[in-house]
Amino acid sequence: MSEGPIKTRRDGHVLEVTLDRPKANAIDLATSRIMGDTFAAFRDDPELRVCIVTGAGEKFFCPGWDLKAAAAGDEVDGDYGVGGFGGLQELRGLNKPVIAAVNGICCGGGLELALSADIILAADHASFALPEIRSGTVADAATVKLPKRIPYHIAMEMLFTGRWIEVEEAARWGLVNHVYPGASLMDEARKLAQHLAGGPPLVFAAIKEIVREAEDMTFQDAMNRITKRQFETVDKLYSSEDNREGYTAFAEGRDPVWKGR
Repeated sequence: MSEGPIKTRRDGHVLEVTLDRPKANAIDLATSRIMGDTFAAFRDDPELRVCIVTGAGEKFFCPGWDLKAAAAGDEVDGDYGVGGFGGLQELRGLNKPVIAAVNGICCGGGLELALSADIILAADHASFALPEIRSGTVADAATVKLPKRIPYHIAMEMLFTGRWIEVEEAARWGLVNHVYPGASLMDEARKLAQHLAGGPPLVFAAIKEIVREAEDMTFQDAMNRITKRQFETVDKLYSSEDNREGYTAFAEGRDPVWKGR
């Protein structure tokens, strides 16, 4: 387990990243840069296949930007490091599954951090909000992402009013995949991460690149790029040992063994 505001733990192919900045796990510039380096290292490590991001303690996942640090001189447009604020939302080429285990209050940039994950699990006491409107600023990444993830009118209400939603409502709108008792949240996150770590990493990479790039394409343009192997991850997949292993294992009636190559 590493030290500092970002704790990391490796378990086989799974990396756990815990934001640990008492009292509330808020993110300042220095912490954001550490997070960016941590997630970039995860992206570039061929032995790591899945990441879990969570917060320390039981009350806060992350409230976002550290306003006390801002008052002390951290610039809102300062150097957040690789991956932008929190290290995830602008990290290029991250083609591995990321699970957010939301263990408490998740607001502002903390909600943007959760939105940067692929799957969101939440404790039954978690709550969510975008309170930036009350401080006269814009929730930049959430303004781009949230209306694409949940119904438009719900997203706009959250952005315009800053109102809090409890975890049950978040799950109803599809913001959260699953809700668990707080005491079992990390056990469930680890169980899911190990399940994904046993899956085909090259397929996960192709899925993530296709989903990301197709967002700005027509359906037919995206399909053409897939079938013509114009996505780097798709081309790598279709030329891989893993691709052959998949149909060979099926034909032989056994479980496939994925090597990531």
